[in-house]
Amino acid sequence: MITTDFVPGSPCWLDLGSPDLDRAAEFYRSVFGWEFSSMGPDAGGYGFFQLDGRVVGALGPLTEEGARSAWTVYYTVPDAAATAKAVEQAGGAVRELADVGDEGRMVQLTDPQGARFAAWQAGAFPGLQAVNEPGALMWVELYTTDTADAKRFYGDVFGWTTTETPLPGGGGAYAMISPAEGGEERMQGGMMQLAAEHLAPAGGPYWHPVFQVTDCDAAVAAVTAGGGELRMGPDDAPGVGRLAVCTDPFGADFVVLVPDPN
Repeated sequence: MITTDFVPGSPCWLDLGSPDLDRAAEFYRSVFGWEFSSMGPDAGGYGFFQLDGRVVGALGPLTEEGARSAWTVYYTVPDAAATAKAVEQAGGAVRELADVGDEGRMVQLTDPQGARFAAWQAGAFPGLQAVNEPGALMWVELYTTDTADAKRFYGDVFGWTTTETPLPGGGGAYAMISPAEGGEERMQGGMMQLAAEHLAPAGGPYWHPVFQVTDCDAAVAAVTAGGGELRMGPDDAPGVGRLAVCTDPFGADFVVLVPDPN
């Protein structure tokens, strides 16, 4: 379960890089009811998505050369510089390490398979204000070409533990992630191995967010009406819920899920 009492290695923030902020803001408003509040020109248009006045994420322009429109998941760390060093020692790459005023310190990272993610050392700003409710983040997921190495890498960097569960139809296993502190009751995401050709549209391995909704089919209808695409589903997954894999109008991936009440 993702919570807002962030422990080391738990998701604490996510933001979307997009080539068209106005259209992206309107799309997510139509799907989740989010309101966008820009921090203005000095911040390059970067701003916050809010649901009922609480921050559920952020939106900003694409700033890295060659970057595709995508959601970036940030994980809480006590020391961003130490995390950057751990990433490099484990075979990953550091793209940027920067102070964000007195709000905190962030580091943009890439794992050995090429999936991008980030870490956040909180100052005055700890992170998300709403999670695990309709319209908010409830899970994070990594699609990778090498689950075994991803487990090693993120275990070295964040101290994560994983629990394997078989996929239906004998299609391998899904590795469910728990932070070092909190155990399985704080399970926060999963890793799934896919062949490189199945990841080609995204350019390779990637993380994506899973947002809780009250009606999966209605959310999918809003996605397609707003110019996004349905990539998979809606499907009923036993013990998980009803879900669909979607993209926004610029190709950023996310999942909508009505969790199984049982």
